[in-house]
Amino acid sequence: MRLGVLDVGSNTVHLLVVDAHRGAHPIPMTSEKTILRLAEQLDDSGQLSKSGADQLVRAVAAAKASAKRSGCEDLMAFATSAVREAGNSAEVLDRVRTETGVELKVLSGEDEAKYTFLAVRRWYGWSAGKLLSLDIGGGSLELAIGRDENPDLAFSVPLGAGRLTRTRFKKDPPRRSEVRETTDWLADQLAPVARKLKRAGEPDRVVATSKTFRTLARLTGAAPSSAGPRARRVLTDAGLRQLIAFISRMSASDLAELEGVSTSRAHQLVAGALVAEATMRALSLTQLEICPWALREGVILRRLDHTDGTDQSDTGRTGQTGARWS
Repeated sequence: MRLGVLDVGSNTVHLLVVDAHRGAHPIPMTSEKTILRLAEQLDDSGQLSKSGADQLVRAVAAAKASAKRSGCEDLMAFATSAVREAGNSAEVLDRVRTETGVELKVLSGEDEAKYTFLAVRRWYGWSAGKLLSLDIGGGSLELAIGRDENPDLAFSVPLGAGRLTRTRFKKDPPRRSEVRETTDWLADQLAPVARKLKRAGEPDRVVATSKTFRTLARLTGAAPSSAGPRARRVLTDAGLRQLIAFISRMSASDLAELEGVSTSRAHQLVAGALVAEATMRALSLTQLEICPWALREGVILRRLDHTDGTDQSDTGRTGQTGARWS
């Protein structure tokens, strides 16, 4: 079966097309991204601007057409924090549905954490024991821990790299005082979640996903993407501290020149690094493993779990044909 998953995030609208069936490893076929930065198009009252909504409708329509050309049997479409938090979310979703025929499923932050945890569990298997997963997005940070496929605890906190860049930094590069104040503020914000996670017991393996963590690991010496998804990649607390001392003095345009840093995300790299460091410190972590699977793969895997090859019920349908995936 060929599946498409459309991820409407704070920074991008990302279409991933895979060939997969239940019990098999999903094989990526195509991947397309459109940079929208929806979180930056919320006005002072928290409403998504008309321009932002127009761009979203066009991006979803284009993704649907691309999925159809790719032969997708099902298009699962979801939105995360930017759409979730928009004051006019219902109106925007209704417009997308009316004008494109695609129904965006808005995931809660906890659902994001759970889907990501499922992807991490499937990647590493049962031998990984108790897993702790971390994921830094544009709008939020997701954390989950557990021994099974469903985590025992799952949290989402509004500490995304894009959000912090907009709300904490006034200059590019940020002032040293902004970096210090943000570091202290993050420690306070993370303390309650860290206490709850620590009460859940020591994890056997700590895993990080997302573009932010992958970029930070690459900048501290991890293997490049050309080494393939199965190359072992880690991010250490010592390497991260050294990296922050370096990149916090650089402008976004200079950061974009570094290998592995995309132009569209360079401006929020420092904030993402500070979130990563604060999270590792709050949880007393010295090293993270980088997992190539994250939220989109978790959505695909859950969809396949609810498919027996004949079921065409569409309780969880988000675009074309398909079975429940939530």
